[in-house]
Amino acid sequence: MSAGAPRLTVAARPGAANPRSARLRAPLLVTLWATLGIEAIGGLVIFCARLIAGTSPGVTLHVVLGLALTFVYAAYQWGHWSRVAPLRARLDYVIGLIAALSLAVTQATGLLLGWIWWRAASAAPPYPSLLSAFHNIMSMLVLTFVGAHLGAVLVRDRQRAH
Repeated sequence: MSAGAPRLTVAARPGAANPRSARLRAPLLVTLWATLGIEAIGGLVIFCARLIAGTSPGVTLHVVLGLALTFVYAAYQWGHWSRVAPLRARLDYVIGLIAALSLAVTQATGLLLGWIWWRAASAAPPYPSLLSAFHNIMSMLVLTFVGAHLGAVLVRDRQRAH
């Protein structure tokens, strides 16, 4: 940027509402955050309970919310990507892409595990160990990279505002 060039700001004009602030309060994003948060907590409870006590409490809720999360995330990502496309060589985009791919893989493996759970008549479905491990590891990557993506976007916007 040259010394005389105007700086970019988040708000389009003085007194205008911050578009990022409005998007962060959008019902679809709030629903996505809530569903993802409940799924993360539920997944951690299931993971820890299986290790500690050999039980899996809350699997039904986890599977049902996981299915809902798949649709909520697809709807959100469709609108989000149409707003931010094309892919750019910037930290926030790369981290966002890793987050999106991690969530897609987590959802796909979760849907497979949910199908196995649904088809099993027993209390202990025959989950393939590799599939279950991949789902658990990818879910941890989701939490890491979604948070990092949001942080990178907020840092980028803060730098633009100054």
